[in-house]
Amino acid sequence: MAVLVVCALLCLSCWVSFYFVLCNVNGSRSYEWNCRLVTLVHGILAVCITAYIGYVDGPWPFTYPGTKNTPLQISAMVLSLGYFIFDMAWCVYFRTEGPVMLAHHTMSILGILLTLWLGESGIESCAVLFGSEITNPLLQARWFLKQTGRYGTLLGDVVDVLFVLLFVVMRIFVGGTMLYCELISPRPRFFIKCGGVAMYALSWVFMVDIVRFAIRKSKSWHKHQRDRQELLAANGHEGKKE
Repeated sequence: MAVLVVCALLCLSCWVSFYFVLCNVNGSRSYEWNCRLVTLVHGILAVCITAYIGYVDGPWPFTYPGTKNTPLQISAMVLSLGYFIFDMAWCVYFRTEGPVMLAHHTMSILGILLTLWLGESGIESCAVLFGSEITNPLLQARWFLKQTGRYGTLLGDVVDVLFVLLFVVMRIFVGGTMLYCELISPRPRFFIKCGGVAMYALSWVFMVDIVRFAIRKSKSWHKHQRDRQELLAANGHEGKKE
């Protein structure tokens, strides 16, 4: 366990160092810009590593929940643990996130710590990391597009649609299936199952916000299309008068 603590502190130091390097290199950018770059890098790394664990290294999380942690699973969890501690501290210090996101980070940290302490259910934690982080690059891309004034373009619409679809598929449908397999299996500990229920419930809290966003986005798009058609019709009418 002492080795895991040292590794977690080392990963935390690496993420903090990476952030300060970005702040020095991108001195003209805001602190949030550089923090989101760190978040983007973590999201890509976490998705790649956990995808390899789930699809190649194994075991399959839907069939074998509650199994002993493998070295690769431990590495993935320690890497993400260091990031979540860094990002949690950054969000609290700069007060950029609300209670829902802080609750997500808190549960992620506690869930990883519990999994590492028990020495089992690492495959479920990696599956949750995969499902949670796979939408992260799109979320960061959306923010960067807003900051650079490109969010109102076709690319912004594509990012929004892909984010909503991926979130619904991975966090709600696949996540629900994963939770069901977790609950019916006799292997996972009771606390691990409770953590799975809490994370899935939090996904539905996010889902409510996403539905509201999708409704607003749809209304805005229809209004834009209607205004555009009216403008074209008005221009066509004036052309006939001339």
